[in-house]
Amino acid sequence: MSEPASISTGIASRYATAVFDLAKEEKQLAVLEADVDTLDAALNDSTDFVSFINSPVVSREEQGTAIAAIAAKMGLSTISANTLALMAQNRRLFVLPALVAGLRALIAEEKGEVTADVTAAKSLTKAQQDKLAKTLKASVGKDVKINLAIDERLIGGLIVKVGSKMIDTSISSKLANLQNAMKEVG
Repeated sequence: MSEPASISTGIASRYATAVFDLAKEEKQLAVLEADVDTLDAALNDSTDFVSFINSPVVSREEQGTAIAAIAAKMGLSTISANTLALMAQNRRLFVLPALVAGLRALIAEEKGEVTADVTAAKSLTKAQQDKLAKTLKASVGKDVKINLAIDERLIGGLIVKVGSKMIDTSISSKLANLQNAMKEVG
């Protein structure tokens, strides 16, 4: 891991632990989880938001004012809004993606859940996701939350990542393995 990335992760980890502990103490974990989902959606859907939090040109005051307005517009809780304001004041908004990931992990651990990153060739129905979560729960021993991504290049099948384990049943992977086996023969 590069040094700047590990520094960002360390900063985000400290913020995540502090925010999580505060929310837990105030019995606001469900509210914090909703805020994390909202922030994650903003990070994934808005390139302007990502550019804003990473911009070295925007001053502390401008970041503070803008992030307060953004937090209010998103309907974030006081804990989350105050955390974002503090991060803006300390010029730490650039670690927001790592903070969201850290909070998601802490909340999942508290709930006894694990997150499975699932990549599929096409969207899965709710019933398919529930069946996959049930199957993974039997294997992992914990409740499984599905984080679904679509990649049509897979042609068919799934790639499932749970912790350090990965299961690749995609057709594109099977074709690549077949191609490699044929190269070895010929």
